[in-house]
Amino acid sequence: MTKAIRPIMKLGITGGIGSGKTSVCRVFSILGIPVFSADPEAQKIMNSDERVIRGINDIANRNLYPAGSLDRMQLAQLIFNDAEILQKVNSLVHPIVFEYFNRWTMSQDTPYVIMEAAILFESGAANLVDRVATVFAPEEERIARVTRRNKLSREQVLERIRNQMDDETRMKMSDYVINNSENEMIIPVILKIHEDLINHLNS
Repeated sequence: MTKAIRPIMKLGITGGIGSGKTSVCRVFSILGIPVFSADPEAQKIMNSDERVIRGINDIANRNLYPAGSLDRMQLAQLIFNDAEILQKVNSLVHPIVFEYFNRWTMSQDTPYVIMEAAILFESGAANLVDRVATVFAPEEERIARVTRRNKLSREQVLERIRNQMDDETRMKMSDYVINNSENEMIIPVILKIHEDLINHLNS
């Protein structure tokens, strides 16, 4: 029986809110590269993993699952009012998300896989991947995208942008940069990254 080929390379994709990470990952998916989206996965895990459910209730010192699923509004209020609680929740959730990512990676049979994460560097997830691509776009375009998509005010979007790592810092720590401005063509850039990774794996 032939042994399944294990992915030998992991690419991290990150970028600020509204930069267009999802659009970039969609192109990689079309190329046949599987994508692990850390944020939605973390949300699923917070509702399904018993260790996380118990841990969140312990941190909050109350039941945040009164209807069987996480009361995200209550958790958000706790987190926004207390940096220590945010730190505890992150310290609980991130390692378990990484565990799921590693397990998921082992079940793939492609040359490389992708982890998409908004806080790839801040969470420590960058240590799990071999290379990183940062997606960026002009601030005004990001604001327009997020206000359309999330029904947030301009000020709310700006506040979220300010609370995230800035693009310049991300880019300095990355191997690839994808300019996802509406005036730029992202597909040739993505194809070049894909080709570079495949060539590296074949060398």
